[in-house]
Amino acid sequence: MERIVANMDVVSDMAGTVWKIRASVGDQVEEGDIVLMIESMKMEIPLEAPSSGRVAEVLVEEGSSVADGQVVARIETTL
Repeated sequence: MERIVANMDVVSDMAGTVWKIRASVGDQVEEGDIVLMIESMKMEIPLEAPSSGRVAEVLVEEGSSVADGQVVARIETTL
């Protein structure tokens, strides 16, 4: 059986500032695990893994600004 590998994007659902990165490249995550936290309007918003897999990329740094809809990380998953 052939393995199919896909990248799933972790997307910010609002503009804010990256407060804390909780997963690093190479980490295994489960669907729903918090990958990073953003701060927006004095609220801390968790951004979760959309699927189980391995963190392939983290595209932001702590303290950086993110826009609504911005891809902040990618999860490599096997289908």
